[in-house]
Amino acid sequence: MESDVYSRKCGSRQVLDRIGDRWSVLVVLTLAEGTKRYGELAQRIEGVSQKMLTQTLRALERDGLVTRTVYASVPPRVDYALTDLGRSLLDLVAGLGSWATTHLAEVEAARARYDAR
Repeated sequence: MESDVYSRKCGSRQVLDRIGDRWSVLVVLTLAEGTKRYGELAQRIEGVSQKMLTQTLRALERDGLVTRTVYASVPPRVDYALTDLGRSLLDLVAGLGSWATTHLAEVEAARARYDAR
């Protein structure tokens, strides 16, 4: 693996791509509230398609950020939760959410100025 974060082949770049993805951020924030079933995640994260939620959960599981627990029941039950590694992201992701909330008015004003040009 290359060690240049700007290169597509760099492992660090791949990790940044994963944790910087909008759906990944929202899944991590939702799972910070506790273990969720797929339907709960889909309902909480407005606008995410079934395909994107499934892909995001699989990618986060593959990267060791999320666990998927399947229970042998009828109907089958699947729970998703953050791993210790996933929980280590919470301060960073919560900080992004807090920044977005704090600076929303400024961003909206900048958008309005830009759009008015």
